Amino acid sequence: MLENCKSAKERWGGVSEIIDRWLQNRQNMLVCYCELSGLQESEPDDSVPTDAKLRRLCQIMVDYISAGHFEIYDQLIKEGQEFEDQAALEQAGSLYKAIDQTTEVMLDLNDKYQETDDLTTLANDLSGLGEVLESRFEAEDRMISVLHTAHKDLVA
Repeated sequence: MLENCKSAKERWGGVSEIIDRWLQNRQNMLVCYCELSGLQESEPDDSVPTDAKLRRLCQIMVDYISAGHFEIYDQLIKEGQEFEDQAALEQAGSLYKAIDQTTEVMLDLNDKYQETDDLTTLANDLSGLGEVLESRFEAEDRMISVLHTAHKDLVA
């Protein structure tokens, strides 16, 4: 999953400063996720407690979600509209619905761990979050492809 994130950044990184920051935030979120879920080796002197790592992941995740919904998706939709690409806009609508479902799961996880110090279900929750992130990244990358990359030759 981390490799797919790097690949997406390489593909879309030059699109705009906003998308660059968003993709960097995505990568930071994924690194935090991997550290917390044990998918990435921690530093031997890592003294950051799990609850602090979880708070950091949740903060980055909420920032990432917000940037997507309030900046990135709007920008992509506007580009599709400017090029009057109805097929792309229809596909983007379906992709947005898939992304929106993942948003609910991610925000529910954030809310859950804002209200409790009980980490007994964290491993299961992180496993589910990993699947949600993978699905979301795939839909977001497809949306970028359909609404932006398809028109890049027309912009030049």
